[in-house]
Amino acid sequence: MKAAVLRGGDIVVADVPAPVPAAGQVLVKTLCCGICGSDLHYAKHAPRMVEMSKRIPGRVPLDLSRDVVFGHEFCGEVLDYGPGTERKLKPGTLVCSMPVIPQADGHRTVGYSNDFPGGYGEQMVLAAPLLLEVPNGLSAEHAALTEPLAVGIHAVEKAALQDNDAPLVVGCGPVGLAAIVGLRLKGIHPIIAADFSPKRRELAAKMGADIVIDPKVESPYAKLAPGKRAVIFECVGVPGLLQQVFEAAPRDSRIVVAGVCMEPDRIEPLFGIVKELSIQFVLGYTPEEFARCLRLLAEGQVEADALITGKVGLAEVKSAFAELGNPERHTKILVEPWR
Repeated sequence: MKAAVLRGGDIVVADVPAPVPAAGQVLVKTLCCGICGSDLHYAKHAPRMVEMSKRIPGRVPLDLSRDVVFGHEFCGEVLDYGPGTERKLKPGTLVCSMPVIPQADGHRTVGYSNDFPGGYGEQMVLAAPLLLEVPNGLSAEHAALTEPLAVGIHAVEKAALQDNDAPLVVGCGPVGLAAIVGLRLKGIHPIIAADFSPKRRELAAKMGADIVIDPKVESPYAKLAPGKRAVIFECVGVPGLLQQVFEAAPRDSRIVVAGVCMEPDRIEPLFGIVKELSIQFVLGYTPEEFARCLRLLAEGQVEADALITGKVGLAEVKSAFAELGNPERHTKILVEPWR
């Protein structure tokens, strides 16, 4: 099959072996797959990510001497089943899934594994028990937003918000926008959002933010209601940002770190100590949250069209990686491998 692969530090289009489903697995045709910021970071920092994976228990590091097919935000069409697998859904059914493949020695992540190619390829193998049928005639393009939406929803759930909490979302890329949706659905107001990009501030308001701030012009922390506990969602993931939050956050703030910083960072703990800040790091989502996000999209509770700013074929994936660096042009680009 054809796929956009990470090879020798570059993104190239190549013919790679088509995946073959084993027992308990399903072969699907990839209809579309979102390009995630994590993919951009991994492509840039792949050797460091491999080294860090070796130090994290349960992680299987990538072998960068072999091809890697990224893509974990996908919607596909059922083609076939592995031997002895119950055929719950007929061929042609649109499906989504958490990008996880259970194995005897631990889980593998579809799109971050040498053996389980992701959605930047024409076909994928998915775990049959995790498969979800796309409901209500939802389009494949909108269904592919389930995964990034679930990341933001999970961050909001982990924040364990209370009535006296005042949320601030720092960074209005896909994860920050998803967090805003989660806050809106919980009825937490006012929702404050901050981003340097006018386009992303516009999207933040569309997703449900009540107050949008340009940090160049004013401090978003000044808008937090006095007497309430600030809950700050850090959705940027670049070195130095966490320290900025430490310095600007009000006393007793709770910081939810959803931005994935792939580089070494430096913080000065004294700021956190003096202010008695608490930090919650978050990753991924639960199966229940993933399924809920698919339903939210199917019920029209998310402005899905506003999030999709481009669609590309395999030959354009490399250029799409570069274009996503411009927040004024793009929020979410979808890869359509069949083009």
